[in-house]
Amino acid sequence: MPLKMRLARAGSKKRPYYHIVVADARSPRDGRFVETVGAWNPMLPKDAERVTLKNERITHWLGQGAQPTDRVLRFLDQAGLAKRDAKQNPTKGLPGKKAQEREAERKQREEDARAAAEKAAAGDAE
Repeated sequence: MPLKMRLARAGSKKRPYYHIVVADARSPRDGRFVETVGAWNPMLPKDAERVTLKNERITHWLGQGAQPTDRVLRFLDQAGLAKRDAKQNPTKGLPGKKAQEREAERKQREEDARAAAEKAAAGDAE
């Protein structure tokens, strides 16, 4: 049974609250789970205690081979229970292919207009 440590949504509409659970990877997000090992309340301010973890149970399940999802791994890394490698995506801030093509076309039109204006100015000077 492949185990995942993931978030299960609770709370009401537009008021999310998440339980950090250990569940079978094949079960639904809010479906059956093995054990609740923490909670996350994203509605609280960032300086408050938003995340509560049961450290000894988390280390037990990590020892049993449970794989945390990326969000849960962030919480565990902040608590010092697991190590999360920093993500590196050097192209994240660059515009997409279509936007780059539009920018190249715009620059080409500007250069053509500038060249035409210089040619017209040179023709008027003569």
